[in-house]
Amino acid sequence: MTFTHVLAVAPVTAVEPAVEWYERLFGRPADARPMNGLADWHVSPYAWLQVFESPEHAGGTLVNLVVEDLDRALSDLAGRGITAGETRPGSQGVRFAAVHDPDGNRVTLIENPVAD
Repeated sequence: MTFTHVLAVAPVTAVEPAVEWYERLFGRPADARPMNGLADWHVSPYAWLQVFESPEHAGGTLVNLVVEDLDRALSDLAGRGITAGETRPGSQGVRFAAVHDPDGNRVTLIENPVAD
């Protein structure tokens, strides 16, 4: 079996406040709004993050996004009004920090996820 794309879904209580937050996270509007209650951001050619209005499922999603420079990414987010938790070290030079959307879905920014 071959997979061609990864599509992550973050369920939220109300889509419009979530869209506003994710627009600040990504620094741009959604790439698509294919139907009511849904917004897509294409984070790479083969990976998308969807925000989907589903109150009964909101708040439990974990999304990891890889960044080249964690300090720069956190500074950019702070300038957009999104404050991350503590930057933490992992093994083999990995560093990460998490932010949370209005429903509590956690988005973790990770620097250097694979050691060379």
